Amino acid sequence: MRTAARLYSTALALTLLCGVAAAQRRASGGARRASGVKEVNQVKGADPSRTVAVVGATLIDGRGGAPVADSVVVVRGERIVAAGPRASVRVPAGAEVFEARGLTLLPGLIDAHFHIDGDDGLPALFLSHGITSLRDPGQWIEAYDAARAAGPPVPRLFLTGPHLDSPPAAYPADSHVVRDAEETRLAVKRFAEQGASAFKVYFRLPVGLIRVLSEEAHRLGLPVTAHLEIVDAADAIRAGVDGVEHVTSFGTALLPARDAEKYRQAVLADNAARREGRYEVWSKADLDGPRARAIISLLAERGTYLSPTLAIFERRAGDKDAKDVHVGGFKRMLEFTGRARRAGVRVVVGSHSAVPKAERGWAYQRELELLVEAGLTPMQAIVAGTSENARFFRVEERLGSVEPGKLADLLLVEGDPLKDIRVMRNVSRVMLGGAWVGAAQGR
Repeated sequence: MRTAARLYSTALALTLLCGVAAAQRRASGGARRASGVKEVNQVKGADPSRTVAVVGATLIDGRGGAPVADSVVVVRGERIVAAGPRASVRVPAGAEVFEARGLTLLPGLIDAHFHIDGDDGLPALFLSHGITSLRDPGQWIEAYDAARAAGPPVPRLFLTGPHLDSPPAAYPADSHVVRDAEETRLAVKRFAEQGASAFKVYFRLPVGLIRVLSEEAHRLGLPVTAHLEIVDAADAIRAGVDGVEHVTSFGTALLPARDAEKYRQAVLADNAARREGRYEVWSKADLDGPRARAIISLLAERGTYLSPTLAIFERRAGDKDAKDVHVGGFKRMLEFTGRARRAGVRVVVGSHSAVPKAERGWAYQRELELLVEAGLTPMQAIVAGTSENARFFRVEERLGSVEPGKLADLLLVEGDPLKDIRVMRNVSRVMLGGAWVGAAQGR
């Protein structure tokens, strides 16, 4: 009897532990069915029998720790099998050795906010500049057919399908209009079946439908991000969104209710009112006031991701047609982003593909530079673009850092980006799934 009792007690304890573990998994929004989030394109990995050793580089592994000088990273097929200092990592016999002295080795960069906009060659160009994964938050999946069929390799494509909006849609060609809860649930199901790995709320969607969308997406283990602007960000976050696109999405949350409603109605009447209106809103935003503190605290408490896309809003004194309201508004956008990161908000990197102060293909690097200007350290900016973005995408179990078991999406740059983030433009080599992309650049 005592033996049976002990067995029963052990079984009960295991059951309770499993229950606790399950509850913890349910409570962890970033981990919900993360393994079910997949890119829409099949990236061809390297030959499983091929082994490559990258030796001598300074390793920044994407997790925020101290860089490793004179590192060795061993890749077999499409996976990393070893990474660390040369003294502790053996180069396997027969491995192809890539000598990387003088270079910095990082995880492939992840872009949270890319738009193809008919430029079918742009994904491949971004890949050559180190962006190995991207998400287009609000475009029909079919829009990438030509880029995928063109021949050159492209990044891992994590697409959302069209953004979900309510009539009259702000951008009808890029939208799927939903009018009630049932249409919203059906849209989530339909686009998930087509391969959507996230969903994007657009700013005419009412809060009630944002809640329905978030609940349905989370039931499928998929995240929701949002371009808000005229939806109060606090309301949307409480309704369940996992991320917020654009720092301008917080404008109405920073204004007194009367001013916020005036701006909201102006945009509801004319979508173009945002162009100048967003700078007017931000030029008078009180970042020391209770509204700013409250929204930043809510972001941090909920673990909501912020993709500020600063580069698309960049306006400086001396720019053509730049007025004081533009310059002042952008300055506050930078300051808000830095304050948010210092408060513990999960800031990530989104390029917006084409921005005023970067040549074609370099918008992502400009965003990194602006994040550093906003107050992030270079290491924090790199983590934002690698492991933090991987968590935002819910693919952190296989992407976002250089460690054994992860997919071998790697970037080599000349110089030390921790001393000067502009070094991220000095791309030497890019690896996708264990295979080098193109030829060495500048070496």
